Amino acid sequence: MKIFRVIFVLFFSNALLNAQNTVNDSIVKADTITNLKFNYKQLIIPTVLIGYGVIGLESDQLKSYNSNIREEVQEDIDHKITIDDFSQYAPAASVYALNAMGIKGKNNLKDRSIILASSYLMMSATVFALKSITKVERPDGTSNNSFPSGHTANAFAGAEFLYQEYKDQSIWYGISGYVVATGTGLFRMYNNRHWLTDVVAGAGIGILSTKAAYWLYPYVKNKIFPSKENKVSSMITPFYNGKQAGCGLVMQF
Repeated sequence: MKIFRVIFVLFFSNALLNAQNTVNDSIVKADTITNLKFNYKQLIIPTVLIGYGVIGLESDQLKSYNSNIREEVQEDIDHKITIDDFSQYAPAASVYALNAMGIKGKNNLKDRSIILASSYLMMSATVFALKSITKVERPDGTSNNSFPSGHTANAFAGAEFLYQEYKDQSIWYGISGYVVATGTGLFRMYNNRHWLTDVVAGAGIGILSTKAAYWLYPYVKNKIFPSKENKVSSMITPFYNGKQAGCGLVMQF
């Protein structure tokens, strides 16, 4: 299973780079919803992953690599393991489980729920659109919606969500999420449901969707879900002191 170890290292490297960024960021003030800024460097890994998958749609060399990996995997299969149907949700669910146990993440229930919903909305729209456009046949021949892997995208979106919420607590929360997500992608190939290019592209889409959700949330929060504290209230108060009459304006921000 040398191929599986290589793929694991490919995905696990993203978790390690995130961990390195966390160590560097610890010197500076921790991120909050209000100061979380777009960083183009964070686009590198998801862009490479998505690019690999897209190129694989037309590259004969990558298609051949897909087939070779499938043949190697199938030689070691005794029976299917359907854990990937559940593990895809584990990283995101872990955020709520940790909060329920009293281990607080970066954001409150409302903020993190809106962020997660935004991530899943972008991820799902991208996955379904690409599936309908590319019409790639699955390795098992059951349908023509193989590219990209929705299970993998779901898992990596949750892994990035877990990392973002708990990177200030411990980088190991994020790393564990990426380990589970990587396992989900591997099981999609093990169960003969996806090609390597499907899984790699799905991972990139999932990561990028959650990153985008965090970058966009300050705008979403202010424009779509404005806080009552942010609303401006005003009151005009007339006055008369026996000699002069007028009015005063009181504004609360």
